[in-house]
Amino acid sequence: MPKRVIPLTDVQVKNAKPKDKDYKLSDGFGLILLVKKTGGKLWHFNYTCGGKQLLLSLGTYPEITLAEARQRREDARKLLAHGINPGDARKAEKQSQTQQKETFEAIALEWYNRQVPVWADTHAATVISRLKRDVFPHVGTRPIAELKATDMLQVFRRIEAREKIETAHRVKSICGQVFRYAVATGRAERDCTVDLRGTLTPVIPKHHAALTEPKDVAPFLRAMDEYQGSFTVKCAMRLSSLVFQRPGELRLAEWTEFDFNSCEWNIPIERMKLKKRLKEARKGEKHLVPLSRQAVEILKTLQPLTGSGKYLFPSMTTNLKPISDNTINQAIRRMGYDKDEMTAHGFRAMARTILEEVLNVRPEIIEHQLAHVVRDALGRAYNRTTHLAARKTMMQTWADYLDGLKSGAKVISLRRQD
Repeated sequence: MPKRVIPLTDVQVKNAKPKDKDYKLSDGFGLILLVKKTGGKLWHFNYTCGGKQLLLSLGTYPEITLAEARQRREDARKLLAHGINPGDARKAEKQSQTQQKETFEAIALEWYNRQVPVWADTHAATVISRLKRDVFPHVGTRPIAELKATDMLQVFRRIEAREKIETAHRVKSICGQVFRYAVATGRAERDCTVDLRGTLTPVIPKHHAALTEPKDVAPFLRAMDEYQGSFTVKCAMRLSSLVFQRPGELRLAEWTEFDFNSCEWNIPIERMKLKKRLKEARKGEKHLVPLSRQAVEILKTLQPLTGSGKYLFPSMTTNLKPISDNTINQAIRRMGYDKDEMTAHGFRAMARTILEEVLNVRPEIIEHQLAHVVRDALGRAYNRTTHLAARKTMMQTWADYLDGLKSGAKVISLRRQD
């Protein structure tokens, strides 16, 4: 008869002291406590499978208690009763866990979290939204190393089917970055999206609709003056035409940013459309917008109406929030101009085109006023006061030119290249 093993007690396990050599304490049915001469205590399960004597580690004491070790032993014995090697089952489980960590979704989120610190908030929100909506539901749970070009093509085709051709291309670009990150970190062999070149429907370049011919701008300006909607929105449109800043910068404009004495609008750099790392580097700076006489008149007319609040252009429902990002576009639609003719962003293209083509203003002056990153011959970004005198002159010239168009002055068409 086999020798009967007396089960261990919690006290025995706790009080087992190290000796000159490693030694074992048996709990029966294959469960062993190995007491190391260094003081460590390891749980092992001795078993026979396929005619071989094998050993399975069950953890360390006290992290794994005697009761927990016995439960793990019983789990292993159940596997043996069904002809399954517990050691093989352990390896399969670890491989499954590893694959879960290396799924497309897991690696995409890892890549995303590394990029977020240098991205603008709006861009970060767009990227994660596209991944969660268009990619994760279809390939997110699959190991990234197993994904092929055909798998990803199906993802992008679904987006195209919604008539979102440009979005399909953007999502493809995002996925390509995730694959390249996986390659660089040893979780994939290659970026399979490179095999999809030419397979998606081409994107037809489309810019923000804008009126850039003076003969078309003139009636539009008169239509703005005749606008019968909200006076605040009317002022927002008129000011847009004079300062040609981005719609988001205009709708969030605050009264504290305007200096009537110096005729300047100083926009905090944090609100500008810049990469996050540039915003951090230039934190506390402001983008200076010289104000024409006409722009100041609009502001002084608006001030009695909204000047007691924070925003120049508060929402119709509460002065604690600005107008929405689509308010000016809706007003333009009410004036009879559809989205293919003119948009809120189109004021920038209108000014950029006519200032250079008709009024012969130097491009770098215009670009700086548009808050584009403009650099000098030494590669340095111009600061807020660079070309200030020229920009002030340009802004007044532009306002006077628009007044002339409205009043029916002779219209000079754009210069065309033959």
